[in-house]
Amino acid sequence: MLLLVILFYSNVTSHSSTTRDIRRRGKSFSEPHEPPGRRRERVMHHEDAHRALRLRKRLPLRAVTRVITPPPPASPRLVIRYIFVILWCIMDTDKKTLEKYSSAFTLSDMELFIFPELLYAGLLANIMSPNIWRWRDDPWFAGIDSMNEMQRIQRLKQYIIDHYVFNLDLETWGLTAKETEMARFADFIDLETLKQSNALFGYEGDKYYFDIGIRKHFGLDGFTDNIIPYWKTETVEAMDAFELKEGYTKRAGECVSLAMLYAAALFIVAKVPLNKIFLMGTPLHSQNFVLAGHGVLTNNRRIVTKNMWFNGTEISAKARRALEHEKVTILAHATGVLHYFYDEATISREAYEEFKRGLSSYLTSDLGFGILASFLRDRTHFQQYFQFRKKNGERVCHLTCEKAFSNEHGTKNSLSEVSGRRAILEDIECDEYYCKQIPDRIVIEDVEDFIKREKIKIDKPADGERLKAKFAEYVSNADEVMTAFSEFAHCIPKLHDGGKKFVQGFTIELTGDMSRGAIIDYLAAHRTDSASVDLAFYANRDVTRMRDMQPFLYAAQNRSPVLFEKTKGMDAESVHAWLNTFRPESIYDGTRLAQPDECVNYTSADGIEKAVCLGVVMHERSPGASITIEVKDGKAQVSGSGRHYLFETQKAVSLSMTI
Repeated sequence: MLLLVILFYSNVTSHSSTTRDIRRRGKSFSEPHEPPGRRRERVMHHEDAHRALRLRKRLPLRAVTRVITPPPPASPRLVIRYIFVILWCIMDTDKKTLEKYSSAFTLSDMELFIFPELLYAGLLANIMSPNIWRWRDDPWFAGIDSMNEMQRIQRLKQYIIDHYVFNLDLETWGLTAKETEMARFADFIDLETLKQSNALFGYEGDKYYFDIGIRKHFGLDGFTDNIIPYWKTETVEAMDAFELKEGYTKRAGECVSLAMLYAAALFIVAKVPLNKIFLMGTPLHSQNFVLAGHGVLTNNRRIVTKNMWFNGTEISAKARRALEHEKVTILAHATGVLHYFYDEATISREAYEEFKRGLSSYLTSDLGFGILASFLRDRTHFQQYFQFRKKNGERVCHLTCEKAFSNEHGTKNSLSEVSGRRAILEDIECDEYYCKQIPDRIVIEDVEDFIKREKIKIDKPADGERLKAKFAEYVSNADEVMTAFSEFAHCIPKLHDGGKKFVQGFTIELTGDMSRGAIIDYLAAHRTDSASVDLAFYANRDVTRMRDMQPFLYAAQNRSPVLFEKTKGMDAESVHAWLNTFRPESIYDGTRLAQPDECVNYTSADGIEKAVCLGVVMHERSPGASITIEVKDGKAQVSGSGRHYLFETQKAVSLSMTI
């Protein structure tokens, strides 16, 4: 305490240049008008937070005093006051840091929203993993270096489709409660803000999911309203391990897992530069936008090119929902992140502007041939206002749009393509056609000719008025038709950059010619420069690169609902025997460790992982007991309440842990 007084009093009276610099950046805790909650928020914020916060027993005093900027002159009373502030900050910061770093092991939807740096950390963890690097040796990718960029991306897409399935069930990672999650994150976000961004807490942005009943859609209608799924984002190892899980024949993952997998594989296998890949998170979905060709969107296992975005098919409709109806809450890039909830953005402004230009161009149709047919394929209720025209020599006849699309269904031909339309219209019997133009219906071919002749641009308001006037030649509700067509042909994503303060962060510079080892060395050298990089080493699970095992154990104790459900009613001896029926291999190589629920889901675990499983169960049954885990010489021993349990381990590490 005396040391705190001396050091802090010295810092107050000196009013050093560091203090002045921090005040200029707006990091002062001393503003009297600022509410306490806002002061706490200043401690945790993107890159500055990473430098200021450290885990328990590793939080340097200087890191705290650099954040707190009291106004001179100092009095003994002020010194005492700020000593208490320091102590409070240490305790409060420690809790927040523990939540953040432990979240790197579970990567749940809620955690990714609160700590947006985790999204890129998960990508980097996959890049450091050997699993995706082994894809390069698969015969499927032979000769990929001789392909152009889009061909490489298409080749990668087919590999992912062939080897992975989409999985989003309630059993895999268990259930939690709204009250539990809100209590955990009460210092970070309030319920009303969360309702604006999370479907399970009240978000209604996507009308599709809201109309069908979000809880029923996810299979939650059999539970009380406070129960929600504990969806965890899987690393590539956990995705690959689904092959070991009963009922699965392929690897699997949910949307965020597939987005992180795609981003890593695009860099490692398809050789797409990292700075061309942007990870986007919305309240109900996660996907990537890639600056390749005219733009590429990854959507779960598939990709959506610009042409596909406007083809009106079911696949493009699913991809469209996230950007048409949901706000982009998180954007993660090699230069940093932008989150709609936080005032500061660490993504570089140049990268963000490039992203906006690329995405805007991708989401804007050039109104080429077939765009009207694609629109009507997607918005079927507008087909009643349109007709096709067919010329047969000197004879001109017309066909209802509904009849044309019913004939398109089940064929390989498309009304959006010249040859496909010709084949479909030729295949329809003559008695289905009208000899005269059908009243109150728009002639698609006339509008297509008008768009081409007048060079109409859908994103120009004046051109939109001219096109609406063309529609009005045929139908009275031209406004309604034009509004719907404009929304289809020119999607405006819900980005939230207004009022953001762009601050310079650290740019991760990985190149395609770097080896996996060189990449790991580079990232290890820059852990103090980037929160995402530092968190990646926790998401990567290597215990030799963790500064502290506390976040790993904290996650194991508090986020293992599957383990506790499976061991319900078992005593320690029974749990020990049950764990020994598992396959004796970890799903993670080397000195990396799985979390308990991963071990249970895949019934596969190394002895250290089994020891952690048993240790957290023993602690849950006897919270006041001290449970120790000692690992050395190929043995992992769990001790507590006078009992000892041994497991064999293949991992060459020595550890001593207390739960």
